Amino acid sequence: MAHGDITHVDIPVTDQQRATEFYSSVFGWKIETYPGFEDYPMWRAPNEVSGGGLAPRSEGFTQPRSTVEVDSIDETLATVTALGGTVIAPRSPITETSWWAVFRDLDGNEIGLYEGVTDTSAT
Repeated sequence: MAHGDITHVDIPVTDQQRATEFYSSVFGWKIETYPGFEDYPMWRAPNEVSGGGLAPRSEGFTQPRSTVEVDSIDETLATVTALGGTVIAPRSPITETSWWAVFRDLDGNEIGLYEGVTDTSAT
């Protein structure tokens, strides 16, 4: 994916098994877990392009969140703050080669950021 592409949509859920059955039945999504991410089932739409995760719902995460791929999370967050946005979750590792962060825009929307490569092909 290129800088600026929406790469991922997280859906907050309270019961992962129930959500897996629901979304796979409603939309035909393929939903799998990967080693090291057992508490975070990943979904893939039938187009094999759209995807995301069924993330644990928490007090600060109650609505679906789109994640945008960027070349540099640090540079993107610097631009966000310079333009009046707020960093909600700073750059944090997913794997040794990938990172994520979250910011809030000027209208209160939370947007995720993704940088790197997450290889799940070996699973």
